[in-house]
Amino acid sequence: MSVTTSVLASIPSPPIAWQSFEIGPFRVHTYAICILVGIVLAIWVTSTRLTARGGPKGATFDFALWAVPLGIIVARLYHVATHPADYFYPGADFLRIFYIWEGGNAIFGALLGGALGVYIASRTTGVKFLSFADALIPGLLLAQAAGRLGNYFNHELFGLPTTLPWGLEIEASNTAFPAGLPADTLFQPTFLYEILWNLAGIALVLILERRVNLRWGRALAFYLIWYGIGRSWLESIRIDPSETFLGIRTNIWAAFAAIALGIVIALWSRRAHTGLELSVYRNGRDPKDSAVEFSQGEPARYHVGKVASLDASTQSTSTSTSRSKVTKP
Repeated sequence: MSVTTSVLASIPSPPIAWQSFEIGPFRVHTYAICILVGIVLAIWVTSTRLTARGGPKGATFDFALWAVPLGIIVARLYHVATHPADYFYPGADFLRIFYIWEGGNAIFGALLGGALGVYIASRTTGVKFLSFADALIPGLLLAQAAGRLGNYFNHELFGLPTTLPWGLEIEASNTAFPAGLPADTLFQPTFLYEILWNLAGIALVLILERRVNLRWGRALAFYLIWYGIGRSWLESIRIDPSETFLGIRTNIWAAFAAIALGIVIALWSRRAHTGLELSVYRNGRDPKDSAVEFSQGEPARYHVGKVASLDASTQSTSTSTSRSKVTKP
C-alpha cells in the first residue's frame, strides 16, 4: 500500500505519549490545554462582540469568573452521573471522579453550570442575560470545537466501526475498544464530526446576523436547536457506555430538550421583542442613562451606585437653580 493510499485510508490517533508532558515538577495534560484554549478563544470572541454591541469593556471576564468554574464543576458532575459504571464499582478509586484531565466533561452539564454563572454575572454587571448569550454563541461553538480535540488526544468517545476512508484508528488495548473486533477495526471519528458541525454553526450564525435580527435570545435559540440536532445524531453512533432512559441515551434526551428549549425561546422572542435591541444593559443599568439629577438639599442619584464627581463651578451654579443635570465624567 502506498503512503498516499495509507493516509487516505484512515485517521491515525495521536501517540499516547502526546496525552501529557512534563514541565518541571508538573504534568500537563493535552486535554486540559485544549479546554483552556477553548475558554480563552470564547472569552476573546465574546468580549469583542459584546463591546461592539455597546457592552462594557472587561465585562466578559466578570462573566467568565462565574460561568467557567460553575460550567466545569457541573460538566464533571453531569458526566459522572451519566457514566456511573466508570466510577462506581468494587475496588474503584473514588478520587477519579475529580480527574477531569482524563476526559469526561459533559457539554450539557457545562451549559447548565455556565448558564447559572451567566445569570449571576448578569445581575452584578447589569448586562442582560440574553444579550450576553447572543454575543457568546460563536465563541462557545469555537470553544466546544477546541475541546473535542482533547477527546482526540485522549483516544475517547469514538463512534461505531466503519469502513469509511476517514475511519479513526484506535489501539486494541484501549479500554473502550469493543471486545471481539479485529485489532485493525476503524471507528467513526465523532470528535471530527462535532468539530465540523460546530464550525458550520459559527458560519451560519455570522451569516444570519447580517440578514436577520439575531438579538433578544435568537442566537441562543439557534445554538440550542443547531447543537441539539447535531448532538442527537452523534450520540446515536457513539459506543461509549452511558445511562439510558426508555432505551435512549440520556444525552440524546438532553439534546432533544435543548432543541425544544431553543424552539420555545425563538417563539417567545418573536412575540415579545419585535424591534431592535437598543441596549445590552438591563433596565436602569445603561451608562447612557447615567445623568445625575439633584435638587438643592437633596442627595445626588448615581447610576449603578457609582459616585459622580462634581466640579466646583457646577456646585456653585446649582445653588442658583432649582434643578441641574450633571453628566458623569
